[in-house]
Amino acid sequence: MKRFSVVLVGLLLFIQSLSAQSEAGAIFLLISPGARAGGMGEAQVAVANDAYASYWNPAGLGFLKGSEFALMHVNWLPGLADDMYYEFFGYRKHYDKLGTLGGHVIFLNLGEQVRTSEIGEELGTFTSYMTAFSLSYGALISEKKSFGINAKISYQHLVEIGAGSEKGKGTSLDFGFDIGYLQKDWLIDDLTFGFNLSNIGPKVSFIDPDQADPQPTNLTFGFNYAVINTEFNKLNIVYDIDKLLVASYPDMDWDDNGVIGGYDQDGNQSPGNDYNSGGQIEIAHTDPIYLALFTSWVDDWFLGGDIDMATSGYSSDGKIGGWHWDISLDANGNNQPDETEMVATDSIDYGQSGYGAYNQWGQKEVGNSDDRGLSDELNKLVHNIGLEYWYGKYFAIRAGYYYDKTGKISNPTFGMGLRFAGYGFDFGYTYGEPGHPLTNTMRFSLNMEY
Repeated sequence: MKRFSVVLVGLLLFIQSLSAQSEAGAIFLLISPGARAGGMGEAQVAVANDAYASYWNPAGLGFLKGSEFALMHVNWLPGLADDMYYEFFGYRKHYDKLGTLGGHVIFLNLGEQVRTSEIGEELGTFTSYMTAFSLSYGALISEKKSFGINAKISYQHLVEIGAGSEKGKGTSLDFGFDIGYLQKDWLIDDLTFGFNLSNIGPKVSFIDPDQADPQPTNLTFGFNYAVINTEFNKLNIVYDIDKLLVASYPDMDWDDNGVIGGYDQDGNQSPGNDYNSGGQIEIAHTDPIYLALFTSWVDDWFLGGDIDMATSGYSSDGKIGGWHWDISLDANGNNQPDETEMVATDSIDYGQSGYGAYNQWGQKEVGNSDDRGLSDELNKLVHNIGLEYWYGKYFAIRAGYYYDKTGKISNPTFGMGLRFAGYGFDFGYTYGEPGHPLTNTMRFSLNMEY
């Protein structure tokens, strides 16, 4: 499956571009729809005033009257393949005394793939795709406040049968929901505040349920301030800040024997016990229901998933790992690392190949974060800034900026919009660094109000 592998590599690059934390499944749910949003740095949570609100913030539907449908098409990752594309269809309709109902359909086509045997023999072709269907509801809870919710089903079809020794199908069917809130004139006049908690639900699994990944639960806070708000001239500054609430809780297999626990404190085999043969407690992380809903608020350190250790009489260094056990320096003769055998790997970034999993005393540490402080969490926030100027109700120009410090992403965006007789056309362009998967991405959107 040579071409399939290339496509998956491209998707992994895109996943990394979304956030430094990429341990989630169904990541296509984070692809931003709408050329309008694409031109505004993907900042829309506090805007959400069209049919795309069902994706960005279902609470925005509560303020909308009438009916509207919207369409968007994107040639996805054009530098990778010529048959990958992303489609979005959204619809909303207002009902008096009930609120506004809506929804959307997402379809990501990964193109035709070539199936090969384990020895490289071509066995035919197959098509990979991902799709999601969402039903939305938004209603006013006061004159200036609204609430919204989405219920969604997502389906991923990577491959119809397993490869090699893998059994079953490479498909998944999952459900989830979103919760949104929007308030106008928040704190001051002409300032709108909103938040959206999206993709809440159980884990996503394909062939092996034991290797399931959490959904890409994402929390976004949005602000929209009308700098100019006259009949013929409107200028809005929009800012979204979001955090992917996904943590990878690794199994704490301290002795690397592939088994969690199985011994008592005295080193005797004891199935079901939490110790290894060396008397260390080992933990296999599982998500109970209350954690499956929210996956992680900040990172492992907040919920106790990270283990930052220190030898007796010393304080921990506040980071996970950073040292490597050099077996050539083994002085104890039992293949167990100690401080005399440790080599610093500070020159290698955390998470990259070669970054050591030990501390300077030879103790194995487990976790996601090199810096377990609040500053590290703040660095993981993704910032979306947008400007939108309207002349009357007919013409708009847009600019924006997408910034992810941890993911080393800084993409300027540009766009424009036209409205006439209930019809609308929007164009959005992402300008990024050479080699970035979203560089030179162009989005086109159509909508109609009636």
